[in-house]
Amino acid sequence: MKTLASFLCGSWQPGHGDATILVNPATEAPLAQVHAEGYDLAGAVAFARRDGAAALAALTFAQRGELLAAFAKAIADAREELITLAIANGGNTRGDAKFDIDGASGTLSYYADLAKMLGNTHFLPDYAPVQVGRTARLVGQHVYATKPGVAVLINAFNFPAWGLAEKAATALLAGMPIIGKPATATCLVTHRVVELAAPVLPAGVLQLLCGSARSLPDLLDGRDVLAFTGSSDTAATLRSHAAVTTRGLRLCAEADSVNAAVLAPDVEVGGETWGLFLADVARDMTQKTGQKCTAIRRVLVPHDRLREVCDALGERLAAVVVGDPAHEGVRMGPVATKTQQRDVLTGIARLAESTQPVFGEAGAVTPQHVPAGKGYFVGAVLRVAPRAADCAAMHANEVFGPVATVAGYDGEAHEAAALVGRGGGSLVTSMYSDDRAWVRGYVQHGAAHNGRLYMGSEKMAAQSPGPGTALPQLLHGGPGRAGGGQELGGLRGLTTYMQCVALQGDATVIKALLEGEGAV
Repeated sequence: MKTLASFLCGSWQPGHGDATILVNPATEAPLAQVHAEGYDLAGAVAFARRDGAAALAALTFAQRGELLAAFAKAIADAREELITLAIANGGNTRGDAKFDIDGASGTLSYYADLAKMLGNTHFLPDYAPVQVGRTARLVGQHVYATKPGVAVLINAFNFPAWGLAEKAATALLAGMPIIGKPATATCLVTHRVVELAAPVLPAGVLQLLCGSARSLPDLLDGRDVLAFTGSSDTAATLRSHAAVTTRGLRLCAEADSVNAAVLAPDVEVGGETWGLFLADVARDMTQKTGQKCTAIRRVLVPHDRLREVCDALGERLAAVVVGDPAHEGVRMGPVATKTQQRDVLTGIARLAESTQPVFGEAGAVTPQHVPAGKGYFVGAVLRVAPRAADCAAMHANEVFGPVATVAGYDGEAHEAAALVGRGGGSLVTSMYSDDRAWVRGYVQHGAAHNGRLYMGSEKMAAQSPGPGTALPQLLHGGPGRAGGGQELGGLRGLTTYMQCVALQGDATVIKALLEGEGAV
């Protein structure tokens, strides 16, 4: 069986010790193995800080952008191969796999283009200079400078290509070398991406750990950044680590999120905004088998629309063919692992204690083109609670699979915002309305509960990518339960990996530094 080695200190290290078997989640056929231990993590951190950091520090933003463009091209050139791997190891349909692979290359390409705009400089200005002396000669200017350490990127199982790329794009452009740590169960795609990308990047700039990262935070300090995507429990453990609490390690965490879709009372049944709302909810429930951190988990609708929404969504979900995604016509595959299947079924049972079934009952499904008893399948499940205010489970329970709960509210924007806020902080809420006053009211009351607000309406429906797509131009992250981290967001994404410093001095000297003309 193929062993997936880790790429550390400039070479591939197979590791040793206990092995995790990677399988096809539709058929449970073994694909490869990863050893847990036996990696020179201290050497990898030192290699990144020394060789990788020096290589990137010598480059301007524009030159780092050329590296990102080469990284993106390596992924795009192997698109079909990577899609095939994602179908096999991730349980993805072809559409799901394209979403991951194209998201990765697209994000890298976006930041490569952004680097051209930044030009041949090394510092990122934060707003304009301000006069701090008697004349305009003495000014102060906040700028972001490259941190001298390594960025450790720990990613979840659901986006093995895009998860790495969205963090790598901003870290590398900011000037920090990276060590990527994908979730082991689905790391076949990430492993291949690094095989393709490492040869086009300088030594020490990109490393990969496929084994255990348990001891890696012990090696980090205030020079470094740890960017994490995963469960809130793991995020809490990392926040309490001595590297964060004592040594000043910067932690950027994206954790759980019970995202919501809110239908406003002005939306007409059968209209374009109504159609957009239904399409977005159904897509987010089933795309990647609901295994997206941005997927819709709560659907809030006016009380008098509850039945119509349930009927319309149930009809759409009934048309989704579940089975082995390697077969044409299958629109939803399995969840990624046996553990994930167990957790999703447990979450459905918890919701069932306070909701009624609309579609899918408890998640049982007979998948197409799959041997009997094989695969980690869960069917789409839609449940309903008459009143969102009376259903604590829907606000507290993130079921990371093809599951959502519909509930009624009184139609007022401020009540919808308060109900969404009961989720404790979300990555994204999507609202659907053509009433500008209602939208204004929702944003005023609900903005602070979210990292992003998606405003669905008739005029934007034809060009909408849906609320579940994390765009590189916009912030990806959210407050509270969602982790409090910030990724992407254009230039904002670079600041996670840079140090803000106030420059105070001669205006012409500061101007020259920011224009890349050199120093004093």
